[in-house]
Amino acid sequence: MEAGPPGAPSRELRGTGAPSRGLRGAGVGILFGGLTAAVSVTAIGRAWAACDIGGGAAANGMTLLILTPLVWVAAALPWIVLRGTLGRRHHRAAWAAGLLTTLCLTWFLVTWLGMPDSYPAPLCPGNVPPWWPSFLPT
Repeated sequence: MEAGPPGAPSRELRGTGAPSRGLRGAGVGILFGGLTAAVSVTAIGRAWAACDIGGGAAANGMTLLILTPLVWVAAALPWIVLRGTLGRRHHRAAWAAGLLTTLCLTWFLVTWLGMPDSYPAPLCPGNVPPWWPSFLPT
């Protein structure tokens, strides 16, 4: 054992404890970011298919394939930041803020990318797919 200032952990004990909140925030961010990306991209793809938006299934699929990692990162970053900052003292508030951010981001992406106002969609009035819930604004 090495000598050091009183109360300082020894070299053998460093890094053997529980993971820091930042690392747990990264895990939660990766998990919820992936789920958000999957749900958002699936809903956007369904909206495009229902309203016949885009240049065909192959072009839409490639666009969604490129969009998926971007949405994943954009959804993971708020979780990492919230768990690393707010989660240190207010664990439940960090979870609530993370879930609210995730829901808002998903809604925004689906309504902004999945239902473009400038695209003429003869199958969907107002570019809103028939399966979209009427109580959610577009």
